[in-house]
Amino acid sequence: MSTVANEAKQSHYKSKKAQSIWFKWWVGILCVLFAIGAYFIVERLWLGLTTTNLSSITPWGAWIAFYIFFVGLSAGSFLLSTMIFVFGMERYEKVGKMALFTAIVCMIVALTFVLMDLGRPERAFSALIHWNVTSILAWEMRFYVIYITLLTVELYVAMRADFVRLSSYNSLKGKIARLLTFKNSTINDYTKKRDHRWMKILGTIGIPLAILGVHGGTGAIFAVVSARSSWNSGIFPIIFVVSAMVSGTALLLAIYIIRSKALKQPIDQGMVIGLAKVMIAFLFIDLLLQFYDYLVALYSLADSHLLSLQTMMRSSYSWSFWGIQVFLGSVVPIFLVYYKKTAKNINALLIAAILVVIGIIGVRFNIVVPSQIVPIMEGMPAGDYYPTYNEWLVSVGIVAMGLLIFTIADRLLPLDQADDVSEMGDQNGR
Repeated sequence: MSTVANEAKQSHYKSKKAQSIWFKWWVGILCVLFAIGAYFIVERLWLGLTTTNLSSITPWGAWIAFYIFFVGLSAGSFLLSTMIFVFGMERYEKVGKMALFTAIVCMIVALTFVLMDLGRPERAFSALIHWNVTSILAWEMRFYVIYITLLTVELYVAMRADFVRLSSYNSLKGKIARLLTFKNSTINDYTKKRDHRWMKILGTIGIPLAILGVHGGTGAIFAVVSARSSWNSGIFPIIFVVSAMVSGTALLLAIYIIRSKALKQPIDQGMVIGLAKVMIAFLFIDLLLQFYDYLVALYSLADSHLLSLQTMMRSSYSWSFWGIQVFLGSVVPIFLVYYKKTAKNINALLIAAILVVIGIIGVRFNIVVPSQIVPIMEGMPAGDYYPTYNEWLVSVGIVAMGLLIFTIADRLLPLDQADDVSEMGDQNGR
């Protein structure tokens, strides 16, 4: 028995050592990417928007596309968490706390992209200080602050019991848990019910906030621009919300599988298959809404609508629509999820989830860029925009920053459904 125990202990030690090596490599790569991005961020802040291809004709570019993409990831991740904490869908509970934290990180990344796009970043808080009640953007700033605060409080409530359990250990997680818990914190039936009740209350408050205020409101920023006919639609905010559900579900599915594989943890195949089907269900709704949006624009026979569709589908930008948005982001994932030979294959479903995320990036670029290429009125110059290397490397740095925040927090916070004693460390912190 002792021989078997020793072999198991050695195997566990080797597994932990391998994970540690991969973790260091992963963090090292992210640090390098962030450092490269930071250099170009400083260059952008020092030289202004001259480092970009943005102009008065095309004032919004890659950074705004990434901004609405990450806001969508945040809203989608949060709304998925409400399926667990508000509507009691316990089969997805393993990704509940991870969904809330992902929502916070994505908002940090999204707002960093907006900061880069501002001509005067030092005036970022002007919309908060000077409130113009008729401005959609001013309302959005307040919704974002309330939303991030709500996410943080709900995540803390969700992790409170884990913090109490971890606080008795001398590991790094245990020390952090002691800092974040009150001395008299306990776990019993009453506190569990109280925490669950507060998560349900906060989640219920957050549903209209995320739908109407955060991502629906982000869609409204575009929808109220009457000068751009392809944006000026009442269905636009709804499309933004549904796309958020698609991308948020896909991101969490991908994170769960990749994280489980990296940590050599068992993967809940039933939950993965269920999340994949939820993802595709949202994708079908999103495709239907986009189809009707394009159909109405086509049947209007208005030059502005037709030129916008032509720019998206039949110009030098069409590769993004047909190649990324339609083929990689829709056709391939639907095939992988419903084809019998791949429907229960974890790796195939991981590929499907990653492709959906990439497809939604394509959707965001196709919303922002092609619509600005079309002249606002006859006689005015057409737009011409492709991101510069500075814009791409700044984007890489910001995304690396978000991944670093998530990776480090995953090591320090109990984002799992439950922490194993082996992960907590023993009483001596070994």
